[in-house]
Amino acid sequence: MQSEYVSALFGIAGATVGGLTSLYTNWMTQHIQLRAAHRASAKADREKVFRQFISEAGRLYGDALSRDKGESSDLVRLYSTAAQMRLIASQPVLVASEKVMETIVAAYSMPARPIEELGAMARDGGFKFLLDFADACRVEISGHRDKSNDVETAPPR
Repeated sequence: MQSEYVSALFGIAGATVGGLTSLYTNWMTQHIQLRAAHRASAKADREKVFRQFISEAGRLYGDALSRDKGESSDLVRLYSTAAQMRLIASQPVLVASEKVMETIVAAYSMPARPIEELGAMARDGGFKFLLDFADACRVEISGHRDKSNDVETAPPR
């Protein structure tokens, strides 16, 4: 009679362990899927804000090069996008965005440039500040990091 109880006890214990294992596995799967979805959503949000900033900065820089005076409301929109980036972006991206904004503000204080000069500016690296910002964004989005000294590195072009 005792062997029947022991056998039943082990059967109940096995069923309990099996059920708990299944429950834990399901919970872990859900947790991992939720984390992956959250990361994908956060990445999409970052990409959207970065694209907005690049588009607005390019438009404003072109405007600054072709006109003597700009609209302050346009600059406010760029600074608003930069403020949104401060919530989600890494320090290298923020540093690059500051450089972009400084360059645009400085361009508005210069006289308008003729269209012929813009090609030479592009060849001479006059738009490099936008490329530097885009590179910093690409590094952040792709997650490439040099772990040895915690410096982010851009993938080769």
